Amino acid sequence: MSTAIPAFEPGDVPPDARVAVVAARFNAHIVDELLAGCLRRLNELGIDDRRVKAYRVPGAFELPVAAKALARTGRFSAIICLGCVVRGDTPHFVYVAGEAASGIQRVALDECLPVIFGVLTTNTEQQALDRTGGAHGHAGERAAEAAAEMIAVLGRAAREVAG
Repeated sequence: MSTAIPAFEPGDVPPDARVAVVAARFNAHIVDELLAGCLRRLNELGIDDRRVKAYRVPGAFELPVAAKALARTGRFSAIICLGCVVRGDTPHFVYVAGEAASGIQRVALDECLPVIFGVLTTNTEQQALDRTGGAHGHAGERAAEAAAEMIAVLGRAAREVAG
């Protein structure tokens, strides 16, 4: 695993940026911590609670459709998808993780909107816990940073095109 996490300075995030966070209920003890870290970091980056709306869905498989519906409202500058899929004894993991990833990416490309993949796909529950504030950092916080950075990048690109 790479530990070279890029630094981000939130200076270019517009003061009216709004973020939707879609979090799966499956593996709630892990996803709840991803959500808490994500919301905490968004606040630290200057995107306060009034500009963040959280939604819950059953599992990671349902993240893309919720993200698509939220994207189509036109109300959000970014959407963060949070979930946790832990490998089991059947191929279920492959289907759920793969379809969640491709669906989230498709929404981002179709809507030309940052839709952040904050879904842990791990072999064990311990690996997931290590990524919620443990040995491998906090994936919820990283998802918040990715959203803020992409909001800033797309905002700069739009200003350059316009001006």
